[in-house]
Amino acid sequence: MGNCLRKHRRETDSSVVIPKPHPIGDVGLQISLPKKTNKTVREKAPTVSSTSLQGQEKNRSKSARATTNSNTPSPKDLNLERVNKKDGLLRDYKLYCFCYSALKASTRKFSSKNLIGQGGFGDVYKGYVRYCNMKAAAKPSEGFPIAIKRLRKTALQGDEQWENERKFMSKISHPNIVKLIGYCCEGEHRMLVYEYMNGGSLEAQLLAENATRLDWRRRTKIALGSAKALHCLHTRRAPVIHRDLKASNVLLDDDFNAKLSDFGLAKYGPKDDQDHIMSRVLGTKGYIAPEYIGTGHVTLKTDVYSFGVVLLEIFSGSCAVKKYSDGMAGDLTKWAEPYLSNRQQLHCVIDQRLGNNFPVEKAHKFAELILRCLDSNPTNRPTMNEVVADLEELHENTSSNRISDHVTAFTPCPPPYRRIFPTRNGCQA
Repeated sequence: MGNCLRKHRRETDSSVVIPKPHPIGDVGLQISLPKKTNKTVREKAPTVSSTSLQGQEKNRSKSARATTNSNTPSPKDLNLERVNKKDGLLRDYKLYCFCYSALKASTRKFSSKNLIGQGGFGDVYKGYVRYCNMKAAAKPSEGFPIAIKRLRKTALQGDEQWENERKFMSKISHPNIVKLIGYCCEGEHRMLVYEYMNGGSLEAQLLAENATRLDWRRRTKIALGSAKALHCLHTRRAPVIHRDLKASNVLLDDDFNAKLSDFGLAKYGPKDDQDHIMSRVLGTKGYIAPEYIGTGHVTLKTDVYSFGVVLLEIFSGSCAVKKYSDGMAGDLTKWAEPYLSNRQQLHCVIDQRLGNNFPVEKAHKFAELILRCLDSNPTNRPTMNEVVADLEELHENTSSNRISDHVTAFTPCPPPYRRIFPTRNGCQA
C-alpha cells in the first residue's frame, strides 16, 4: 500500500468517543470545522464592577476553548476512538473529505521526490498538512506527514478497489491496522489519505543490505503485531478476508510496531451456512494459497497461508519470489519447506544476518509454526487465534541480545537452488 501518517505525539490510553458516520459516499463523512461568527446579541445588563467583568471574560474564554476542543478533532485524536476492551477493536469513525487542490499542494504537485511507493492500482506520495487544519497543505517544517494513495487512471478495476478499500478501512480500525484519515473524490480524482509510517514496509526492511536493526525480538514483535491485525479481521461479526497479505503490506513505525495495510482486495468471509466463497484468483504470486489457485475457493485459511509466507520472509530475510534477468524465478516456500522440517538444517533457512543472536529452541518453534500455516490442506492450518497465542509465547521473555547455543551438528545443505537464492551459511538459502 504505502506508508501512513506518523502521529505528532504519542497517544495515551484515554479514548475519545467520535460519532458514528453516515454511510460511505454520504456527505456526512466530511468533518466540518467550527466556523467563526460575527453576530453579537445586544441586551441590557446590570452595571457590574471591572473585577466582575474580568471574571466573566475569563469564564467566556474558557467556555469557548472547551467548545472548540469538543467539536474539532485534533491530529493527535485520530486514533483515539472508543475501544472494545475485549478484542481491541476500534469502532466506526468519521473521515476527512480532502479537496484535490490541498492534496496536490501538500505533495508539491505530486512530485516524484514525494513518491514513496507504488501499488497495484495507485501510487503513494508523502505530503504534509497543518496541525490545526487537516485540510490545508503545509510545508514539511510546519506540518505533519501523511501518505496519499492516488488512483492511477490506467489501473484496471482501480475504481472498484479504491471504493472497496475505503469501505473496509472506514469501518475497521485496530492498533495494528493502518489508519485511514480521509479521502478525495473530486471529479476524476480518487485518493485515500493514511497515517504515515516512518519505518516503511517490512519488505523494504528485510531486503535492506544492512538489516541488523531487525534482531530476533523485533522480528517476533512484527510477526505478532501482524497476526493480531489478521485475527481482528477474522473474528469480526462479519469476518473479513484480506486476500493480499504480503511483506510490502505490513508497515512499521519507529518502534517496529506493525500495521496491516492495503484492503483493496478484501472480501467478507463465508457466512454461517457456507464453508467458502468463490472468487476470481487475485493476489500476489508467491503468497496465494494452492487451493485458491486450483479452485477459486476463498476461506479464512487462505489468509493463514499467506501469513505463513510472511512469517517465512521474516525468518529467512528473503522475498517470497525472486526473479532474475534470465527469466528464472525461485519460490521461497518450495525451497525452504524441507529445511524447516529438519532441525539439523534449520540454519540453511534462518537469516544469516542474525548470526547466533537468537534462541535456538524458539527458532525451531517458529519454523514449526511456519510449516503449520503453509500446510497444503487448509483444515490443518491453525486459526489466527492459535497463531497469535504461539507468537505471544515466542515473543515474551526474549531478550534482544540473547545468544543462541553454538550449533555444530548441522549438515551441509544440498545445492539444487544455487542460482535461485544466494548462498548463506554454506547452504543455498
